Amino acid sequence: MRVIIARFPFDLTKADVMASMSGVKPEQAVGDFVTIGRRRYPAKQVGQVVTRQDRRDFSSAEVVRAMTRLGFTCGTASALPGPAEDASAESF
Repeated sequence: MRVIIARFPFDLTKADVMASMSGVKPEQAVGDFVTIGRRRYPAKQVGQVVTRQDRRDFSSAEVVRAMTRLGFTCGTASALPGPAEDASAESF
């Protein structure tokens, strides 16, 4: 399938992406992520590996759009909530 990332067309298949990401250790997903197999990769990491372009050349939204079209599950990693605060411990 033809996808556009950083204004460049790429002919990719789901199998191509899975093969490219095979053996790549996922970085910590902070923003947008792509689930490939059983791992969650940051969208920028996937874009860099698949396109061989610098991460500054494309947005994570471009990668998410392309990977969604190829059938991958994508989403946004939310920040982990902090420890629960006890309201009774607050002083007024």
